[in-house]
Amino acid sequence: MKTLELTSPGFAPGARIPPEFTCTGKNDSPPLSWGSAPEGTASFAMICEDPDCATGTFMHWILYNIPPGTTSLPGGIPRKPVLPDGSAQGLNDFGKMEYGGPCPPPGKPHRYFFRLFALDTLLHLRAPVTRKSIGAAMEGHVVGKGELMGLFSR
Repeated sequence: MKTLELTSPGFAPGARIPPEFTCTGKNDSPPLSWGSAPEGTASFAMICEDPDCATGTFMHWILYNIPPGTTSLPGGIPRKPVLPDGSAQGLNDFGKMEYGGPCPPPGKPHRYFFRLFALDTLLHLRAPVTRKSIGAAMEGHVVGKGELMGLFSR
């Protein structure tokens, strides 16, 4: 499995996520970049989750069927279930099919993991797509992955 270097011009690995990408600001998805797709990639999936939530891992974003030639996502992905390039957004734990930025209760910083998966297939899933359903659909199809972690607290 190929390791993909996932980066953002918005924040460095392990650094604080700026307010514009959180509920205290514009709540826009951050810009993200990675290298070329591993051989056999048919699509990418992006998942953002917070494992530090008191009730268990909190899902902030599911974006899947990203075209295989894609090497970056601009900031502020439209808040639509299906995007013009054919990629689709799954259900976050805010109950919406869009990016929902970090919004922890006041206290210690939470970790937010942006995980990119290169897949050898398109995912044929019925909306709303959840973390459980996309995880099951991706099983056995991951040919590469990358991770970027940022911190945020209020």
